[in-house]
Amino acid sequence: MAYFWFKAFHLIGIVVWFAGLFYLGRLFVYHAEASEQSEPAQTILKSQYQIMEKRLYNLITTPGMVITVVMAVCLLTTEPEVLKDSWLHIKLAFVAALLIYHFYCGRIMRQLATEKCAWSGQQFRFFNEAPTVLLLAIVLLAVFKNNLPTDVTAWGILGLIVAMVATIQLYAKKRKRDKEKMLSEASPEQPQTQDEETTRQLPV
Repeated sequence: MAYFWFKAFHLIGIVVWFAGLFYLGRLFVYHAEASEQSEPAQTILKSQYQIMEKRLYNLITTPGMVITVVMAVCLLTTEPEVLKDSWLHIKLAFVAALLIYHFYCGRIMRQLATEKCAWSGQQFRFFNEAPTVLLLAIVLLAVFKNNLPTDVTAWGILGLIVAMVATIQLYAKKRKRDKEKMLSEASPEQPQTQDEETTRQLPV
């Protein structure tokens, strides 16, 4: 029964952890793009995003990470023989990369709070896709284990990365077009010349 309890809370931890990482990356995007706003909106938005990031990281994302790791260790104590399997070694390498990503998010959060992060919203959009790729690799390894078709998986992950990059680039172009259109529609009409103004004021 211990194995099932450990596995249940391990899965719960994974869901909480990744939910936090996905949302945290999105908050970084909004935080960076808040610099494009005029005052006082810029200061208000950055202050609000800073609070949201801190609470999300400390109260949801990090506890989810801790539960995931602790329950994973407990699972290994119930079946230590899997430590000899190559698939687990690869999976643990991806988990290590995810842990590095997690703590790097904490560093970015502190840099944003002190205005020392020069990343753009576009860069954070790419950054925010890293957990998706890691999650895909980890889940596939956990399900297929040594039977995972590496060639198909590698090409599938590569295709996913290409699709993500293309989508982000297309979205960036769309946002640029929409912004240019909005600016053109909001631009004031050409001021009238002195002669036109004088003519308009003459009595008919």
